[in-house]
Amino acid sequence: MQMEEDTRSILISIAIILLLITSIIIARLSLKLSESFYLICGAALAAILSVAAIVVLRIRYNTRRKQLEHQISFQGRELRIEYSFLRKVAGVPTKFRHRELEEATDGFRSLLGRGGSGSVFKGILSDGTAVAVKRIDGEERAEKEFKAEVAAIASVQHLNLARLLGYCIASGGSPRFLVYEFVFNGSLDNWIFPKIKPNQRSGCLPWDLRCRIALDVAKALNYLHHDCRSCVLHLDVKPENILLDGDFRALVSDFGLSKLKGRDESRVVTTIRGTRGYMAPEWLLENGVSEKCDVYSYGMVVLEMIGGRRCITELDKGHHSKKKFQFFPRIVVEKLKEGKLMEVVDDRLKEADVDEAELRRMVGVALWCIQEKPRTRPTMAEVVEMLEGRRPVEDAPDTQMLVVDLLSIDEEDDDDGNGRMDKRRKPRAVVVRDSPLSVAPSMAFSTLSGR
Repeated sequence: MQMEEDTRSILISIAIILLLITSIIIARLSLKLSESFYLICGAALAAILSVAAIVVLRIRYNTRRKQLEHQISFQGRELRIEYSFLRKVAGVPTKFRHRELEEATDGFRSLLGRGGSGSVFKGILSDGTAVAVKRIDGEERAEKEFKAEVAAIASVQHLNLARLLGYCIASGGSPRFLVYEFVFNGSLDNWIFPKIKPNQRSGCLPWDLRCRIALDVAKALNYLHHDCRSCVLHLDVKPENILLDGDFRALVSDFGLSKLKGRDESRVVTTIRGTRGYMAPEWLLENGVSEKCDVYSYGMVVLEMIGGRRCITELDKGHHSKKKFQFFPRIVVEKLKEGKLMEVVDDRLKEADVDEAELRRMVGVALWCIQEKPRTRPTMAEVVEMLEGRRPVEDAPDTQMLVVDLLSIDEEDDDDGNGRMDKRRKPRAVVVRDSPLSVAPSMAFSTLSGR
């Protein structure tokens, strides 16, 4: 716009000068060398010099202004980079503009994955930092509460926690974005389950790495529960939210929308939706959540790491009133009683590489963690001690394998397609029992309506 105005001004000035020169020529031809001619000629020359001087001054002014604008822009960019660096060092989340994230992710084209609460995109910030940008759709919490929780959670610093770099709230309040550091090897599910996602790094983790990752995750959750100023409840512990860096160290991620619990509170009520198969019974029955909900989810994840399979698998997709699901923890308990525990290990692992004593310790910890009564479950601090061998792992008590899950409600009516809970319906508890229709231990659910 400014360049167009400068060009227009120069053209007008040239036209005026040409007009004045033409008037001098006409006056010379018509008035000869009379006194009137000299007066007209003098006035025209003065006007020409004035116009020329104005043009020169304008050009010099515009050149100087552009130099100052460039200098200010350069200094501002340096200040922003330095400010961003200081915020990162201090652990303070950066508030990004929507345009910045749009440019970093190339218009949100580089999709890494999609979950129940949103999609994750890979991006490169202006300072060269590789990030994972999570777009959250339909978040119901107020902006003030969202910022407060993001600030509190971004300030936590632990070796096994993925770092939350910043956030963004689009105009109108939705969608909202969380910006995490990018982790090279992706999520744990690509490394313990048979490959189902194309174009993603994947493989089969050896036994020693699985044990180390289980300990890494336990340490991260212990830090969130016991070493932060406010107890941070993750509430969505699952393989998809456990990232692996270049050295296959575990980083617990996606805790940017966790629940903060005061030290004087035993449990809190939340409307956050967890993931099917990892939610503790008391949460699904709306009795409030506590750190023991994370312990339950952790136990299910450990069993999945041992077996290389999901803990709950549907066997029959028929539309009759009873559905059949294979419940992996039930299989583990039966094999443990039969003395055939090695049979539950991931088939892709060589038996010689699996330490049976370590396997018993891992299974024992997991079975303690998935007890249906919260008070029976250990704390994450106790889990760390058991995994490190500083506390003996006693036999977990027999339970009814109480399962409270969305699987007891018709899937088509009550989930959003990503395993997420519809909080308008309340599932009821069901007890695992042997199904006469299946050779493998399974559980039969009646399709129940919400209360």
